[in-house]
Amino acid sequence: MKNKIFSKVVVPFAICLLIAIALYPSAILNPEDYSTDGIDLEFDAPKQYAMVTKKEKKEDKVFTPYLGKSFEAFKEAIAFKESQGNYFTVNTYGYLGKYQFGKETLKMIGIHNPTYFLNTPELQEKAFIANTKRNKWILRKDIKRFVGKKIGGVEVTESGILAAAHLAGAGSVKKFLRSYGKTNFADGYGSTVRYYMKRFAGYDTSFIKPDRRAKVTI
Repeated sequence: MKNKIFSKVVVPFAICLLIAIALYPSAILNPEDYSTDGIDLEFDAPKQYAMVTKKEKKEDKVFTPYLGKSFEAFKEAIAFKESQGNYFTVNTYGYLGKYQFGKETLKMIGIHNPTYFLNTPELQEKAFIANTKRNKWILRKDIKRFVGKKIGGVEVTESGILAAAHLAGAGSVKKFLRSYGKTNFADGYGSTVRYYMKRFAGYDTSFIKPDRRAKVTI
């Protein structure tokens, strides 16, 4: 029955509409004359494209595309914690961009123009990769020694170590691990090595290869 209605009503109507648009384009399809009031616009998106909810705090809900525990998820999770993903922000301590880099750290990976860095998203993404490679090289022995153990009530993972190094520097992470949690660096906003190790645990950071001399090129 539906097929008969479609062939006898819908198809002729569509043909007439196309002819009308071709002959009188100015008289057809003025967006201001149309409304979606009363129309059911609900639909089911495929699961792989759906948005999932993660809780930053009990009272706050953060909506992000589901990336699982991939390296992209790791990178974007750190970015959201650091700056809510804003490439062009500078915090009260002068840390720059999406991943909140300090100027001295930027110099170590070959970036000497903070203004250009702040206004170049591609450079910021490359800086995150380079700095993480460098930290992984510095911490390679500690990763081998401590991953899988519990320190300060937190299970140590490679991604947790690398996230904490982004926050506090590789040296502070070494002190935390080798003191078995007794030395726990906190930044100016109160975020600690232990907190970052717990919050960013379990991501796949195998993409990152240790590189002592990692530099940014663009």
